Amino acid sequence: MSSITPRYSRITGTGSYLPPNRVSNEALAAQLARDGVETSDDWIVERTGIRARYFAAPDVTSSELAVHAARHALEAAGRTAADIDLIIVATSTPDMVFPSTACILQNKLGAFGAAAFDVQAVCSGFVYGLTIADSMIRSGAATRALVIGAEVFSRILDFKDRTTCVLFGDGAGAVVLEASDQPGILATDLHADGRHVEILCVPGNVSGGQVLGDPLLKMDGQAVFKLAVGVLESAARAVLHKAGRSEADIDWLIPHQANIRIMQSTARKLKLPMDKVVVTVAEHGNTSAASIPLALDVAVRRGQVKRGDTVMLEGVGGGFTWGAVLLDY
Repeated sequence: MSSITPRYSRITGTGSYLPPNRVSNEALAAQLARDGVETSDDWIVERTGIRARYFAAPDVTSSELAVHAARHALEAAGRTAADIDLIIVATSTPDMVFPSTACILQNKLGAFGAAAFDVQAVCSGFVYGLTIADSMIRSGAATRALVIGAEVFSRILDFKDRTTCVLFGDGAGAVVLEASDQPGILATDLHADGRHVEILCVPGNVSGGQVLGDPLLKMDGQAVFKLAVGVLESAARAVLHKAGRSEADIDWLIPHQANIRIMQSTARKLKLPMDKVVVTVAEHGNTSAASIPLALDVAVRRGQVKRGDTVMLEGVGGGFTWGAVLLDY
């Protein structure tokens, strides 16, 4: 009887991109003050840990940020766009209603023929996209995938609401995920609870050429914080259990970069020191679906995350969605 070689997926390359316009807390506070909204660097840092974020120019779309990140990931993996047979873009700020940002990106990359679609799970989007790509590679439906998180959240911010507009930024992060006979992604865990739709949402849509409802981001910060801390711990423990690993096996925790307090609380619950947590929120703010792959790429290029390290990725976002991925890099 012939044996069947197990099929796994591994990350072979990472990439990221930020638009050139860095906006410090001081610059943002000055901009808001002109509209009568008061905030300060001290106020923002104390509550969030954020010191700056990047805003795309008005004519720059999510696919424009994504194409730069994707090219960096392909280069790191030693691949070309022609090698890719699956493109998944996680975004809450698509270029158009349709077609998908993934199809627009495919055209810009020249990866013609690859399956391409978007995933909408807000800040959990990259974890969702990576889980889908892993499943498709394991099943044989794909061999080499580009999984990207890309956002231009500056387009949907209410700059009269200091509790939300100081939090978010624009950017993109990407990975190349390839079939392998060696385990890479060890376990995944995804969840959602639609009962909490209203605590983080953009309650508007387009109908008859008009915007119905409110097209700007709304958030109940306290409710999000309370839910986030609990579900991030449960998802982390779920993937550890599925993989037969423990907290002690985690070399790096790369959480969604939303708020330093949430990350610190999650690390404490997992008994991890903060020097094992990749933190980029201070410089990038919350880039939603882009935050995890962006932070992963930063950590890889800094030499923090190395081949053979065990890495926990976890995200939580509007929906309410959450999930985690445990992988050997």
